[in-house]
Amino acid sequence: MDSKSGQEGGGINIPKESDENSKMKGAINTKDMMFRADKIDLKSLDMLLEKHLNLVWSKNIEKQRPVEAWEVDLSKIDLRYVIAHGTYGTVYRATYDNKDVAGASMGTSNLMITSADGHDSLPSRACSVVVEYLPGGTLKQYLIRNRRKKLALKVVIQLALDLSRGLSYLHTRKIVHRDVKTENLLLDAHRNVKIADFGVARVEAWNPSDMTGETGTLGYMAPEVLNGKPYNRKCDVYSFGICLWEIYCCDMPFPDLSFVQVSSAVVQENLRPAIPRCCPSSLANIMRKCWDANPKNRPEMEDVVRMLEAVNTSKGGGMIPEDKTPSCFCLAPRGP
Repeated sequence: MDSKSGQEGGGINIPKESDENSKMKGAINTKDMMFRADKIDLKSLDMLLEKHLNLVWSKNIEKQRPVEAWEVDLSKIDLRYVIAHGTYGTVYRATYDNKDVAGASMGTSNLMITSADGHDSLPSRACSVVVEYLPGGTLKQYLIRNRRKKLALKVVIQLALDLSRGLSYLHTRKIVHRDVKTENLLLDAHRNVKIADFGVARVEAWNPSDMTGETGTLGYMAPEVLNGKPYNRKCDVYSFGICLWEIYCCDMPFPDLSFVQVSSAVVQENLRPAIPRCCPSSLANIMRKCWDANPKNRPEMEDVVRMLEAVNTSKGGGMIPEDKTPSCFCLAPRGP
């Protein structure tokens, strides 16, 4: 090393490039370059090294960790197009492992999921939900399509049983849906009902006062929820009663009233949809029991299942189409 270059450069002398060296310039990696040791921030390097080692360590742990049954392998998802945008994310039509699915991307989440060994784990990647794709659309859309011709009683009972069995299952797991309505019920290709949209669902609180008030959709919300009082899973039973009426009538509850009028009348005047005279008494009784103003008087969903299974559908009893007997949709006074 020449002393002059050492004094001026204060470091290692790099000889002038020859023609041959200049041709190799593009092949020289920045890692091969030399720098003055006193100009390097060793503390920052230590921090970067530690961060890198932690990342490698966490990846090794991730590889060693057993895969849970609920985990989604993102590499198997093939997104096709957007179905809908919701409050908590975007729903896509997709394929997963060569199966038609609907995938909901919800970004990061603090959702805690219980693993097989009983420990809560936090998803380390983007939070996504993959469910079967249901081509039948919502139950509400199906009822609107049948608004004039109505449904046979056998179909009414089949749809109601699907919903009641689903809610009964949720309630045995201490899960309250809190937004049961025909818009949140989907149909598969065989007209089976599947409960969807668990955006406001929660585990039932031991103390009913801990359940957040005024959660759900007006028209389907139980009086105690509308009134901001303590409530439990029986709020789903009330909503089921409204859905049962809607399935039978293929109509909307309270179509001529505003949200404010519905809210006030349900709580203060015991307003309920008018049950047509042509409705079988066994079905009408289930509606009345489910939307009773007192939650304690409402049946459990497992009891509703048994009552629906006992309804005789062999003699008909469904709503008569509007073009045949328009007067069937009676002018009975509103009330339970």
